[in-house]
Amino acid sequence: MLYLNPALPSQDAVIIGGGFYGAAIAVYLAKQRGLKRILLIERESALLMRASYNNQARVHNGYHYPRSFTTAYRSRVNLPKFVRDWPLAVKQDFTKLYAITRRNSKVTAKQFERFCREIGADIKPADPSLRALFEPRLIEDVYLVEEYAFDTTQLASWAARELKESGVQVHYQTRVTAISKGVQVPLQVVAETELGEQEEITCRYVFNCTYSGLNQFKGDFPGVSTGLKQEITEMALMQMPALLKDLGITVMDGPFFSMMPFPARGLHTLSHVRYTPHLHWNDQQGIDPYEKLCQYNRATRVDRMLRDVGRYIPEVLKAKRIDSLFEVKTVLAKNEGDDGRPILFEKHTDLPGCYSVLGGKIDNIYDVLEKLDAENIIGSNDQENSTLGGVNA
Repeated sequence: MLYLNPALPSQDAVIIGGGFYGAAIAVYLAKQRGLKRILLIERESALLMRASYNNQARVHNGYHYPRSFTTAYRSRVNLPKFVRDWPLAVKQDFTKLYAITRRNSKVTAKQFERFCREIGADIKPADPSLRALFEPRLIEDVYLVEEYAFDTTQLASWAARELKESGVQVHYQTRVTAISKGVQVPLQVVAETELGEQEEITCRYVFNCTYSGLNQFKGDFPGVSTGLKQEITEMALMQMPALLKDLGITVMDGPFFSMMPFPARGLHTLSHVRYTPHLHWNDQQGIDPYEKLCQYNRATRVDRMLRDVGRYIPEVLKAKRIDSLFEVKTVLAKNEGDDGRPILFEKHTDLPGCYSVLGGKIDNIYDVLEKLDAENIIGSNDQENSTLGGVNA
């Protein structure tokens, strides 16, 4: 006779957060690991609407991290994979420049050149016509590099299509409020809709991909063990003058700035190390980052950004602000000093089957998938098969 497990969970896995990471993990679990019953829960009305959209839209190639070799090298490894896997979302038809300042930079031009050689990143001296855009008294050197931007609307279209093809259920305008140990099943999740309706979901695995909301769950969820810093940031959307329209520029390394194409809107982002962060605090349970963002007075600091950027690139003073993207940015507190952006991949030992995932860059997704490759993830079909008995003699 057959012996079947009487307490199979309603889902193999629940993914909390419908950003790029949550969607990519859900597709991976369905296509690569064979899980059949996957539920993705997203508090917004569509996919990739929060941190996945409200950012600089840069596909890193390592140049940005001369003080964190590991982060830089991983970007070098991951960029070609990202271009291969999401070609329609990658914008390459612009010229990308990195410039090193003469004063207050944490690296010199020679140090930057050596660093690029060490990680294998292509770098060339910029043409005189491009160098002429910079104030020579403030800029030591300017380099032509290979770095790209991504279109979040294209990634959102990919995510919606792949989730549907993979059979992943998606619940929108719903937030998870608690994660607990189940009685006869591994895990139990409490979800609440915008109308206040509650649902209890049982599952084998939970993947907490909520970015800024990683610690905001009740029940048995212990919180992540790594310290997190939260920032309310302003990413200004600018209409650039003709001379800057087809350029991406980063001036580094220190209290400087970047301007990058933002394909989703046909504009450029302008960010400044000093003025983009408006407010910061150490993350802790009970302080909802999204509530703080909703209550924040979103007064733009673009004028201060432009005054400083204009000293280095006078042409930018002709740019026009169209909008600003305000969002909560989450970073690992331990990387404040070196600007490194490693992933957070935490298995909660007190809550087996529950994982928390945080990536600081879009190309970090490959680092997450490598971690998942090493995990012993079992779907409901596998569990049923493991509980089948033989025929009694």
